[in-house]
Amino acid sequence: MVSNKTVPEDVFTPRMSRSSSFLTRIFRAFRYRDFRLMWTGACVSTIGTFVQQFAQSWLVYDLTRDAFYLGLDLFLGQLPIMLFSLFGGVFADRMDRRKMLLVSQYIQMACAFLLALLFVTHVVKVWHILALSFFVGLGQSFGGPAYSALLPTLVGPEDLSNAIAMNSIQFNLARIIGPTIGGLAYTTLGATWCFTLNGISYIAVIISLFMIHVKFVPAKSTESVLKSMKEGIRFIRSRDGMTALVILAFCTTLFGFSLNGFLPVFVQTVFHRGPQTYTLLLVCSGAGSIAGALSVAAVEKMKGQGRLTLLILILLGLVIAAFALSRWLPLSCVLMFLAGTAIMASASFMLSLAQLITTDAMRGRVMSVYNLAFRAGIPLGALLLGKLIPIFGVSKALSGAGLTLVAISLYFLLVNRDATFRPATQQT
Repeated sequence: MVSNKTVPEDVFTPRMSRSSSFLTRIFRAFRYRDFRLMWTGACVSTIGTFVQQFAQSWLVYDLTRDAFYLGLDLFLGQLPIMLFSLFGGVFADRMDRRKMLLVSQYIQMACAFLLALLFVTHVVKVWHILALSFFVGLGQSFGGPAYSALLPTLVGPEDLSNAIAMNSIQFNLARIIGPTIGGLAYTTLGATWCFTLNGISYIAVIISLFMIHVKFVPAKSTESVLKSMKEGIRFIRSRDGMTALVILAFCTTLFGFSLNGFLPVFVQTVFHRGPQTYTLLLVCSGAGSIAGALSVAAVEKMKGQGRLTLLILILLGLVIAAFALSRWLPLSCVLMFLAGTAIMASASFMLSLAQLITTDAMRGRVMSVYNLAFRAGIPLGALLLGKLIPIFGVSKALSGAGLTLVAISLYFLLVNRDATFRPATQQT
C-alpha cells in the first residue's frame, strides 16, 4: 500500500537554509561590486602569468640543464621587490593607488609581449629571460603595495579576512587553469603563444581598474620619503605581534615556498617524466591551495588564528620533507595537494592578521614591509636551494628546508608564545 503522507516542508528548510548560509558566509566579499570587478580582472591576469611561468621555468631548465638558473630566474624576479617595495609602500600612502597599479600592469604587459617577440624571431637567450624577470619584478615592487593597500578599501572591515581568502582563491584557480593552458599551449602552439597569452591577459585587470570606484585616496604629504619610511617601521615595532609576523613571514617563504620552483628537477631527475607530469603536480598543488583558501574563507573569528597558523606551518614542513623523499608519483600528488592547502591557509591567515593590525593611513608602508619580508624569502630560498641541490641532491636539500621550517614554527609556538595579534581598533 502506498502512503499518501508527505514529508513536511520544514524538514528540508533548516538544512537548505544552513547550506545557503554557509555558502553566503564563504563568498560574502562578492557582495561588493568593486571587489567583484577587481577579483575577475586579477584572476584573468594571474592565469596569464602562470601560463607564462610554465613555459619560462621549463625552458630555462631545458636550455641550461642547471637548477641554479631556475633559482636565479626566481631570484631576479623578486630582487626588485626586495630593493624597491619599501619605496613603493611610501608612494602607496601618498599617491592614487589605482594609477600606481595601472603603471605596474603596463610594465608587465610590455615585458610579456617583448619575450614573445624574442621567441618568435628565434633570438631569445637565457639572459633575455633573466633580464625581463627583473623588469617584471620592478613593476610588481610598486604595484604590490598599491594592491595590498587598495584591496581592504573595496570591502567592509568585517569582510576583510574573507576578501583576502577570496583573493587567494582566484590566485589558486589560476594556478590550476594557468599551467593546464600553459601545457596545452606549449605542446601544441609553442612557447611564443604562452607569452602572448600572458600579455593579452593584462588587459582584463587594466579594464577592471578603470571601472572601480576608489573610496580612499591618501592625503598628500610633503615629508621626505625616508621619514615616511621610518614612521612605517616605528608603527610596526609598536604593534603587538607585527614584528613576529614579519619574521615568521620571511622564514615561511625562505624554507617553505621553494617546492614548486624546483618541480622540473624532480620531474626530470626523480620521476624521469616530461611536461605532462610537471603540469599534474602543479594542478595538485593549485587544487590544494583552493581547498586551503576556502577553509580560511569559512572562518569568521580571528581568535586563536596565530596558533593555528603555526600548527599549519609545522604540517607544511613535514609534508615538504615527505615529498622530497617520495619516489611514488601518486603519493607525491597527494603530498602536493596537502602542501598547497597548507601554503595557502598559512599565507592567508598571516596576511589577514597583518591587514587587521594596521590602519588605512599606514597600510601602504606597513604592508610593503610585510610583503617585502614575505616575498624576499622566496628568491633567497630559491637561490640557496639552487646552490645546495648540486651539492647534496634535490631530495636532501628540500627535506632539510622542510624540517628547518618545522623547527622555526615550533620555536614560535612553544618559546615565543607572548606574541599577540590584535586588530588595530583594539590597540592604543
